[in-house]
Amino acid sequence: MTEQNPSAHARAASGRRPGGVEHENHPHDDHFTVVGNHLLQHPELSLTAIGLAVHIQSLPAGAPVGIKTLAGKFPEGEIRIAAALRELEEHGYLARTKERLPSGRVVTRTVSRNKPRALLAAAVAAAVPAPAPAPAPVPVTEAEADPGPVPGAVRTPAADLLARLRLHDSRLLLTERDVRRLAPSVTVWLERGVPATAVERSLTAGLPQEPIRHPAAFLERRLTTDLPPVLPAPRPQAPGRPLPDPLQTCDGCERAFRSPLPGRCRECRAARPSEHMAA
Repeated sequence: MTEQNPSAHARAASGRRPGGVEHENHPHDDHFTVVGNHLLQHPELSLTAIGLAVHIQSLPAGAPVGIKTLAGKFPEGEIRIAAALRELEEHGYLARTKERLPSGRVVTRTVSRNKPRALLAAAVAAAVPAPAPAPAPVPVTEAEADPGPVPGAVRTPAADLLARLRLHDSRLLLTERDVRRLAPSVTVWLERGVPATAVERSLTAGLPQEPIRHPAAFLERRLTTDLPPVLPAPRPQAPGRPLPDPLQTCDGCERAFRSPLPGRCRECRAARPSEHMAA
């Protein structure tokens, strides 16, 4: 008589893929937060953003959630935390507004949403029975002044260009150290007369479909292998005909313009007085 193995039968019946995750769950009676799978399994949010959203939802009302406060708790640093907060804003899990106090001080008011309004509207439109009510969205008022630029951040056209790359694709998120290391390579492109917009296109065009695990190394390779040649020297002109001024990159809009010295283009110089009046 063949001996049967009941445990083997139970594993086959469960349909669980070998090597997959197993759950050992115990009910929580206190100190817990209800979080939806729409956040935990969000296909577009980074793991940093998902973890940050869960942390913020677990905080009591009035807890500070400024970039500096969060960077003091976690090892990701201010740049990655700022990028994660922007992700949560884009997908409706966070709302941040500036408010001026009677004293004149500007503070950031932050509202954490455990279910974005778009999901709530879709559920109502589809007449889906509402599940058991989860804790209400926790308004978290940030009583800290606007932190402004990250301390020690390099504010140059090349560094700003690198920091903006994550707006094209979140996989191109760089750390402050990466920006400092790659900025000289971007400066070489700019000094060779390549407009900043063309540099961004060269770095973001034709990105691979698979994950970019090391964005700094990926960008460094493109900056090196795709570096354009130095422009040839201008042809000598007839005597008495002055040479045109060299091309400069505008410090305001980063467009190319001709000028004997670096600075701002004519449009940006004309706009600056009105900007000061508006301020």
